[in-house]
Amino acid sequence: MSLSKRSAPENSLLAGLPERCWQRMLADCELIDLDFAQALSAPGEQIGHVYFPLGSFISLVTVLDDGARLEVGMVGSEGMLGASLVLGVGVSPQYALVQGAGTALRMSKAAFLSQCSKSVPLQQAVHRYIYVLMSQLAQTAACSHYHLIEVRLARWLLLTRDRARSNRFRLTHEFLAFMLGVRRVGITEAASALQKRGLIDYRRGRIAILDGTGLEKASCGCYAQGNEIYDRAMEAPRRRPERSRRSRSRGHPASVVE
Repeated sequence: MSLSKRSAPENSLLAGLPERCWQRMLADCELIDLDFAQALSAPGEQIGHVYFPLGSFISLVTVLDDGARLEVGMVGSEGMLGASLVLGVGVSPQYALVQGAGTALRMSKAAFLSQCSKSVPLQQAVHRYIYVLMSQLAQTAACSHYHLIEVRLARWLLLTRDRARSNRFRLTHEFLAFMLGVRRVGITEAASALQKRGLIDYRRGRIAILDGTGLEKASCGCYAQGNEIYDRAMEAPRRRPERSRRSRSRGHPASVVE
């Protein structure tokens, strides 16, 4: 079955568009596999393609002068990578690294801009999503500065769960420290605290969320606020991929499965 003949795509930004619009979009897309740790862009690089994750998710990482790195955003099946093109900005502002391997729809820069020129609903959806990204960046900056590592880790695990569509995923302490911009010992202590409370299980680089509701309570309010911002900005798209009843995330469309 060709992409253009598929049912509503498993990406909420696309699925929220009128059917004729996302059918035209799919006709210009190719379905690809993204590999873990694959670099999709670097700061200052020209954007050649846009990506709409389906079963994958991407970390947006900024690098300081001393080489320190910090994840400032995450893109999954709720959004897209390369949205700045609609603003006339053709260079990437951050590193974009595949954090969760899986599928995505890829479209060339030229095709995406052509589609935007023909579709007001697409332009509006991408503009709203850019607002979501801006809010996410601001929220992550404040969260990193004011909140304790344990609640930040809980929030990050919930965000990863929503995009990984699973309660189980691979993560090392080194990788978590890199993503949260803290020392490895801080991640070890925070993960141990969450594990002692029966919220997660961590073994040899594998994390399982055992109590999603409890983990949401252990997280800072930034998780729920981020979901509310997404829902308000994207205006509850008419077509959303079906969610598992076990998923409690309001702002992200991905189902949670084992």
